[in-house]
Amino acid sequence: MEKFLKIHPDDNVAVCITGAASGDEFGDVTALAHIPPGHKMALCDIKTGESVIKYGAPIGTAFADIKKGAWVHSHNLKTSLCGETEYSFSPCEGEKTEAVKNLYFYGYERSGGGVGIRNEIWIIPTVGCVNDTARIIAEKANTLYADSCDGVFAVRHPYGCSQLGGDHRATQEALAALCRHPNTAGVLILSLGCENNNLDSFLPVLGEYDSSRIKTLVTQQADDEIEEALALIGEIAAIAQSDERTGLPLSRLTIGMKCGGSDGFSGITANPLCGRIADIVCSCGGRVILSEVPEMFGAETILMSRAVSGDVFEKSVDMINGYKQYFIRHSQQIYENPSPGNKEGGITTLEEKSLGCIQKGGRAAVTDVLEMYEHCKTNGLSLLYGPGNDIVSTTNLTAAGANLILFTTGRGTPLGAQAPTVKISTNSALAKKKPHWIDYDAGAILDGKSFDTAAEELLEIILNIASGTRRAKNELNGFRETAIFKDGVIL
Repeated sequence: MEKFLKIHPDDNVAVCITGAASGDEFGDVTALAHIPPGHKMALCDIKTGESVIKYGAPIGTAFADIKKGAWVHSHNLKTSLCGETEYSFSPCEGEKTEAVKNLYFYGYERSGGGVGIRNEIWIIPTVGCVNDTARIIAEKANTLYADSCDGVFAVRHPYGCSQLGGDHRATQEALAALCRHPNTAGVLILSLGCENNNLDSFLPVLGEYDSSRIKTLVTQQADDEIEEALALIGEIAAIAQSDERTGLPLSRLTIGMKCGGSDGFSGITANPLCGRIADIVCSCGGRVILSEVPEMFGAETILMSRAVSGDVFEKSVDMINGYKQYFIRHSQQIYENPSPGNKEGGITTLEEKSLGCIQKGGRAAVTDVLEMYEHCKTNGLSLLYGPGNDIVSTTNLTAAGANLILFTTGRGTPLGAQAPTVKISTNSALAKKKPHWIDYDAGAILDGKSFDTAAEELLEIILNIASGTRRAKNELNGFRETAIFKDGVIL
């Protein structure tokens, strides 16, 4: 294995694969210092003020002279991003991937036209005050109805009361979206009774619903809320028991894309591998959702150029500028990124992180831009407004209707969402150390495994998880988290 990898012909840095010592050679370049795995080495002299190029694009500016063979990182490279940006629509037709035929999974067709890959019953509190009540109900319900569904789960969160304005509405929209998620056979909406988000307030946001599959209970009005809840879940379970999986084409699947704890290999292995999956799914008429807006900064024009129309382009501009305004409202630096863990893993600037991050979206055309908690209804690649924070972002993707989430990681995390969360390691060392967290090792690509082979293997795992013949590691571990975006006052 080569110690270094030059990603793009135009790059003036190479990524260190295994860790290099001073004196190690790569072509006509000799390393001048120890360079950790995932970090960058200069392939030529780079003068102060010149751009550092990776992925064939600038990832920042040198603020000191960098000698050929030197380690390139925070001590000599800084972001070139500042302020807000004006955008113009310069359409560039997305690359088309030939549709792969005869790709099927076995899922549940729902009455509203959606498709689920699980037949679970969720208990969704309208307020955090009944979180533990929901947990106890779920534990008892699983002993009673385990044979009737794919499990009963409490969707716990801290909000639903003492919130004002947009935060109150966001909580309602998030919970309503989760109530409608196609991976559920049914839902018990559990209310305390005196919260701001009481049923009289929440149900109009939810809209019309099937009362045989969505039940409600106000715990303050119940004599024994546990027993009454179990009886209602029993009614849902009786219906869920008759639900059956049927063979469905890949076009019916919705996949969310997420990365967390990125390292210098994320943009080389796991993220472009997910991009291959995105292209396959989109070519078959399926849906892929890409979020993490602040991790598009510095690479957003690539996505904007692939918008299918001027309208979609304008929506993408509003998404990017809207998130920048969110930073400004809170008097924060727009480009306060990457994280300490990212930097330790070899990522220096936000441009570098973003250019690697957006590769999860592949090369397909951008067909829609979604507001936070808006359900994805358009085939192809959709961009979703929202943060990069792992728990908030995976909740956002789940609420948008993702059947499952592909989650790439270079540092490792056990986190899971309510939707199956498939962990893909960027390096093999992580996969070997944390096999109980990682579903697929994309680090094998560094050892010579082709992207085509890796995509075939990962796609098989996805179809098996979608068909219920395999569980994601987060499901096996019982790791399911929910976090709702907050942007205002709590009383």
